[in-house]
Amino acid sequence: MKKQILYSATKPTGNLTLGNYLGAIKNWLSLQNEYNCYFCIANLHSHTIELSADFVKTKTLEQLAMFLACGLDPKKSIIYVQSMVPEHAELTWMLNCTTMMGEANRMTQYKDKVAKGITSVSTALFTYPVLMAADILLYNTNIVPVGEDQVQHVELCRDIATRFNHRFGPTFVIPKAVVPTVGARIKGLLDPTSKMGKSDDDPNNIIFLHNTNEEITKKIKRAVTDSLNNIAFDEQNQPGVSNLLTIISACEGVPIENVVAELTGKGYGALKQRATQSVINTIAPIREKYNYYMSHQDELIKIATDGARKAQKVAHETLLRAKQNMGLL
Repeated sequence: MKKQILYSATKPTGNLTLGNYLGAIKNWLSLQNEYNCYFCIANLHSHTIELSADFVKTKTLEQLAMFLACGLDPKKSIIYVQSMVPEHAELTWMLNCTTMMGEANRMTQYKDKVAKGITSVSTALFTYPVLMAADILLYNTNIVPVGEDQVQHVELCRDIATRFNHRFGPTFVIPKAVVPTVGARIKGLLDPTSKMGKSDDDPNNIIFLHNTNEEITKKIKRAVTDSLNNIAFDEQNQPGVSNLLTIISACEGVPIENVVAELTGKGYGALKQRATQSVINTIAPIREKYNYYMSHQDELIKIATDGARKAQKVAHETLLRAKQNMGLL
């Protein structure tokens, strides 16, 4: 059977974390074998907020390097940078012509800003869900893996594509949002009741994939536990201990109950030591490959260029079909 097409795009505005890797990226590695995958670094989306050109360029290259370091394979998947495929921007305008103001107005990010009384909002923040629709539709996408908060954007994409097809004739494949089975839910080291987010204000709450062994050791040593001195998986009463157990389990690929059995009676020092070694064993090879790519940016650019060429071949065919159907010369 012909493999279905899977499309995933991420905005390069922060550093990827251990939570990103164990919760999502690690799952992408198996998806490469099940689907024809497109992994896009959505740098056009970065400018919906005010960021410097140098920041966006640097973060784009860093994210590409980290994706490759984590195991995304350009021989199995198409990995590319959004701005290197101009069809994204052109199709966005065409889709704007079939998107209703009310639809865009209901999208969460814009609606939340307005609700807070924020008036200094760019039109890009209002229309970026249409760019997201163009991203997806250019590649005849069947499956879009998204978190719960992004499902509404894929629903908008479906509505736009359906309306376009009805008005101008069959043009786009109608994609489907899929909320994937989430990998390990990694929480903050200092606040184990909230997820480990890449935009957290306190870097000691987060383990980044580029952190050194020394940084990892210091961060886990400071991680919150409790005064019970009991190693058990109990997220309600022992969230800090449970988070460290989850990290060990996810990094080592062993059931949490096995980890608990091995550490019972050994105290929190042993728990943190085990967590530290598990994280270092997971991150060290990723960091090594990441540092290689960042010091060989000519190779990184070549991979991005090759990926963009492959992506553009498909995107151009879709755009041409849409233009012909719209009557655009």
